Amino acid sequence: MCGNQDSFFTVIAERRSIRNYEKKDVEEEQLLQVLEAARMAPSANNRQDWRFVVVRDPEKRRRLAEAANGQKFVAEAPVVIACCSVDPETRMRCGQPVSAINVAIAIDHMTLAAAALGLGTCWIGSFYPDQVKPLLNIPSEVAVVELLALGYPADIPPARPRKNLDEIVYYEEWKD
Repeated sequence: MCGNQDSFFTVIAERRSIRNYEKKDVEEEQLLQVLEAARMAPSANNRQDWRFVVVRDPEKRRRLAEAANGQKFVAEAPVVIACCSVDPETRMRCGQPVSAINVAIAIDHMTLAAAALGLGTCWIGSFYPDQVKPLLNIPSEVAVVELLALGYPADIPPARPRKNLDEIVYYEEWKD
């Protein structure tokens, strides 16, 4: 169905959270490829309820870093994407919020696309939405789900430990 699965699994294995970026702009073509990956992500009932605010302006990135508990790398990333949902109230029958799940899937598509392009990303969940919204002119009824830093990695940290499958997967029923 699709291309080389070995390279896909390599991208997954080699993706890291990057908190140190080169002082180099992300080319428009690469940014558009990352955003296109988000657009192609699945969503509940094909809602496509995500919206993305791309921030390149250094002063706005500095203020986003302040809103993100002073995490300096946010300002140093050449691009920060505010990942939002226009449908923050709807819940799936299982009780989970549609917005957080749909946006998370789109962000994951962006992180993998970025890694495949030689770019680095970092999910940022530690921020104050009430500071981000006015800075980016985001309407009050829209949820800012995550921020995503994007740029060329200045260094790539080693892989963090992962649990073995037998610690996280059960077959047929839950087992302790």
